[in-house]
Amino acid sequence: MGSTPRRLSTFLAFALPAVLAAEITLPPVFSDHMVLQRDRAVKIWGQAPPGEAVAVRFGDREATARAGDDGGWTLYLGPLSASAEPRVLSVTGADGAGPAFHDVLVGEVWLASGQSNMEKPLGEMRGQKPTGNHEEEIAAADHPTLRLFQVPHKGEVKRPDVQMRWIPCTPESVDAIPFSAAAYFFGRELVRELDVPVGLIHSSYGGTMIEAWTPREAFLRDPRLEPLLEETYFAWVEGVQATELFESMIRPVLPFTLRGFLWYQGEANVMVADGEIYRAKKRALVEGWRRAWNDFGAPFYFVQLAPFNYSEREQFPEKLTPEALPHFWEVQATCTEIPYTGMIVTTDLAGNARDIHPTNKRDVGLRLAGLALAETYGRTGRTVHSPVFTEVEHHGGGRIALRFKHTGDGLRTRDSEAPSHFLIAGKDGVFVEAEAEIDGDRVLLHSPEVPRPRHARFAWQETANPNLVNSAGLPAVPFRTDTLPLLLTRD
Repeated sequence: MGSTPRRLSTFLAFALPAVLAAEITLPPVFSDHMVLQRDRAVKIWGQAPPGEAVAVRFGDREATARAGDDGGWTLYLGPLSASAEPRVLSVTGADGAGPAFHDVLVGEVWLASGQSNMEKPLGEMRGQKPTGNHEEEIAAADHPTLRLFQVPHKGEVKRPDVQMRWIPCTPESVDAIPFSAAAYFFGRELVRELDVPVGLIHSSYGGTMIEAWTPREAFLRDPRLEPLLEETYFAWVEGVQATELFESMIRPVLPFTLRGFLWYQGEANVMVADGEIYRAKKRALVEGWRRAWNDFGAPFYFVQLAPFNYSEREQFPEKLTPEALPHFWEVQATCTEIPYTGMIVTTDLAGNARDIHPTNKRDVGLRLAGLALAETYGRTGRTVHSPVFTEVEHHGGGRIALRFKHTGDGLRTRDSEAPSHFLIAGKDGVFVEAEAEIDGDRVLLHSPEVPRPRHARFAWQETANPNLVNSAGLPAVPFRTDTLPLLLTRD
């Protein structure tokens, strides 16, 4: 009996700091092993008892804030220089108690999102073929300064060991998460090229439409989109209506300071025959995310969809024609008019046009990294953009010449054959296959069936695998020179 008070006081002495520490909390995006964004003020926020003074320390940096009446507090730390030295970020209240995060690095942070082709991991995934050379790639995925953060579907944590926490990239972790292959290859390349730590936040969900990832405020800013808030959406998965995934899978990491965004999505929108309206939806998403992060110049790099035989599939809500996907490519390409965006082309990566999940995600990640290295980090001396059609030059003798930009040292074909997948038409709009030859940064087209060519199309076929590339081996962007009406659906 006499020893009970001493035991109780000893227990309280150990328990009280833990109780006090629990009173100061931060969102799960702050954890051990995280990467903080370099060269800009890092936003740190959380909850504390109302009126509590909060101090954050990281190395020789310190910042303070006071919790408001609702307990919320926000402060900014930095800017910080890149560092691979593991350090502690501590958060304390007035009594010196609070959480501490260990093994924290400083470098580059990116958010990768989209549907199943962004979600596709390095290894096995039910219903899909694994990515190319997945066993070798996983075995080699030992990158201590590459850190991974996985947001689960709808934000529902079912595996706390690998979800909603930062994890160093190892062969075991990249496979166990399982982490996005495209994002992994992107991050690995940035670590190699920039020689700084890289943090990747991955938040994707297969079968989802762009509307689900868009904040409500973005719909309200566009009269064409506002009615979509009330629509019931087609989806392969339940419960992914407009704004839902933004709320459950993007907002939980808002506004963690980062550099930019990666996006690989669109298949579900093709399936409902989205055409021009997708441009407005994409702009709403991009501007909505930038507004949410209060960073209106944040780079946004995205993937043009790979070839796939959509028109042969009867299970989609719309019965599509072979023109539906090429038109979607056309709309995706025009989205590069949004400032600080860039697009990579994947017509050469499909492999099997009957598989909507191409297994080559290595080149997807490397091409996205190429855009970031050139456009965001100023690495010059390499060609990172695909050839883009710029203008038509008409010539006599039944020829039409097409000029391109981003050709590097000149156009060529990856198989040394004549350029493929070109069509031309006269005034009647009847397209026929054209014979093509390269002339520097131009392609010359003709056909004996079209004595006076007026229009041209390239890769205007849903399963197209054209061979035209630039000197860096990047495939040309599909396009058409005409504005003739298109039929996207069939009865």
